[in-house]
Amino acid sequence: MGNFNIGERGMLFAEIIWSNEPVTSKRLTELCQERLNWKRTTTYTMLKSLCDKGIFKNDRGIVTSLLTREEIGALKGTEIVKEDFDGSLPRFLTAFTRRNKLSSKDIDELQKLIDNYKEE
Repeated sequence: MGNFNIGERGMLFAEIIWSNEPVTSKRLTELCQERLNWKRTTTYTMLKSLCDKGIFKNDRGIVTSLLTREEIGALKGTEIVKEDFDGSLPRFLTAFTRRNKLSSKDIDELQKLIDNYKEE
């Protein structure tokens, strides 16, 4: 699995692509100049980096996504659990709930997920 932690700047950039895809690389540089005050070279450097990670594709100057926002979030979550909690989802949830209270709705949704994926 690749490194999908793309940072704050990477997420801002990704949001521009997701909101405008398919987008030409020329238009992408214009959007990044307007919204992020980036030079063309900065845009192309970030685009190459995220294409190398398999998040986006630049095919003859047309940029499209290979992964959605939700898929990136899920992959980043998987990396955090794997790297910081030795792959243990219960350890992650224990740490998370020490600082974040779960609502009744959250608990119900988690219980449904558990019930649906419970091994028989």
